[in-house]
Amino acid sequence: MTAADRAAELAMRTLIRRDFPSHGIVGEEYGAEQPDAEYVWVLDPIDGTKSFICGMPAWGTLIALTRFGEPVFGVMNQPFTGERFSGDSGAASYRGPVGARDLRVRPCAALTEAVMFTTSPLLMNQADRSAFERVEKAVRLSRYGGDCYQYCMLAAGHVDLVIETELKPYDVLALIPIILGAGGIMTTWENGTPSAGGRIVAAGDRRVHAQALQVLAG
Repeated sequence: MTAADRAAELAMRTLIRRDFPSHGIVGEEYGAEQPDAEYVWVLDPIDGTKSFICGMPAWGTLIALTRFGEPVFGVMNQPFTGERFSGDSGAASYRGPVGARDLRVRPCAALTEAVMFTTSPLLMNQADRSAFERVEKAVRLSRYGGDCYQYCMLAAGHVDLVIETELKPYDVLALIPIILGAGGIMTTWENGTPSAGGRIVAAGDRRVHAQALQVLAG
């Protein structure tokens, strides 16, 4: 946690209370207000705090809007690079220094062709790390350190697979509508809904997603 995390969340909470007084708020830093409201904003002011501290631009601000507990809109904003990724599960878009465009995942038929990201396998317990390593041996390229930015690169068609564990709802809720809106898929390792976080698999192509789940299950 940094002073920037806390200050950013306070600023967002102030705006939400002013403009949407009937809405709930759930944030990483300051907990829940009206969490049972129809509409709830879920905030992660700096997703990737370690990257932020190190000056790496892989971090971002995550803002999700849920209705009856389901994410209906999500934004990942990276102020250093001037990029914003957003989605509503039906469509996703990018806005940044090179202009604006729709986001679309790319096809990838097999794990052997896939580029995979994770923030760090050191964040996984030993059993999950062993399962992750099985997938890592199968893919074409594996890279670490993506934080929330790796999911947006998947939505943009640059990455094929993201596998992570120990995620919280505020880590994923804003990213789900972006990935689904770009045509991708995001589930738990057990192929369940990802809204509660936990062990997450995101893929641009359902064929790679299915293969990854199979390898993770052993």
